Amino acid sequence: MNATETQTPEPTPKKRISWGAVAVWGGLIALLVIVGLMLNRTQRGGVAIGDTVPADLEVTSFDGTTYRMGDLRGKVVLLNFWASWCTTCKDEAVALEQAWRMFQPQGDVLFLGLDYVDTEPDALVYLARYDITYPNGPDKGTRWAQTFRISGVPETYIVDKEGRLVYKKIGPFQSLNEIVAAIQQALEK
Repeated sequence: MNATETQTPEPTPKKRISWGAVAVWGGLIALLVIVGLMLNRTQRGGVAIGDTVPADLEVTSFDGTTYRMGDLRGKVVLLNFWASWCTTCKDEAVALEQAWRMFQPQGDVLFLGLDYVDTEPDALVYLARYDITYPNGPDKGTRWAQTFRISGVPETYIVDKEGRLVYKKIGPFQSLNEIVAAIQQALEK
């Protein structure tokens, strides 16, 4: 080729859209949006001390009775999250039942056990083994656990007569006296 000849440039190929790449990037963006929304939700936290517990929370006990938080206003309510597979739940089971038997005759205190991620047969064996007589029911769909943002079991929450959360205990109670003191404090509010 001599210096006077001009070379025609070869045409550049057009870039084609790869639908596979679009799908991958679209999926990645959707996943990031979902993760972001979930992180935002967890950052808000659960019901905090002083907050009103949602009145529409309800549980149907193993005996078929339905308990709705809005209907329990006027009573101090002890909510105990537990599971039959939880070893530390067993440590407090007897003391919780003793406290229930102390306060039940007054009529202004209700204990409500919320069985967390468990099977009904195992839960019923647990309740019979520890002779638990206060109402208990499964937390189906973990709605209660999500509302309170529990971190594990056992956890106990006490709601005052106006429906406000006044006490939170993560882990098992260490004694009957600890339970009684927490309930009496809620009764005095």
